[in-house]
Amino acid sequence: MNSQLDPASVAQYLTDHSHFFEEHAELLSKIKLTSPLAGRAVSLQERQMEVLREKIKSLEMRMADLIRMAQENDAITLKFQAWARSLLLARNDVDLPHILINGLQTTFSVPHATLRIWGAAEEFAHTWFAAPVSVDARLFANGLASPFCGKNNDFEAASWLEEAPAIQSVAMLPLRLNAAAEAFGLLVLGSPDQNRFSDDMATDFLMKIGETASAALTCLVE
Repeated sequence: MNSQLDPASVAQYLTDHSHFFEEHAELLSKIKLTSPLAGRAVSLQERQMEVLREKIKSLEMRMADLIRMAQENDAITLKFQAWARSLLLARNDVDLPHILINGLQTTFSVPHATLRIWGAAEEFAHTWFAAPVSVDARLFANGLASPFCGKNNDFEAASWLEEAPAIQSVAMLPLRLNAAAEAFGLLVLGSPDQNRFSDDMATDFLMKIGETASAALTCLVE
């Protein structure tokens, strides 16, 4: 009585007997496979070469993506350093918020940006960055453990930006001395492009901006 092997059994047998084709090399030239690339029957060796070419192509594409990402990260790092340097070169405390905001706009091509600080020292009480902020806005900023990015749902902070009615997406970064401290201000970035600050974007770099801005602006707080 003949027993018929199913494909799984054949595959398992060949897996368990890795030297099978070494012992029966003549079978390699007889095995024919259908090539999805060539659309015809090819030998096992030809099919293996096709598989290897596809793997190499996939690896090359992955490598190209990694190189591109590395180049983009390098460019961002250089921009961040240039922005941080401009903060260190600021000569007057009262000019620091303007330098910070202007740097974000020019260095990172942010269409609109502004900030508010509550609890500012008395000598800065009448400056634009110490303008009144509602209790709700303060509570919102204090509740942010990380930057908020997403659609502008008529946020009060978005109204602080120039051309506020045109702002479609925003990024809001809480200003605080450390992760456990209460927020003493809010940095707001805005764009007429609804996809510029999307709710699924990574916020690691924005967190670094927020931490650096917080450190620079503490000199303005009582």
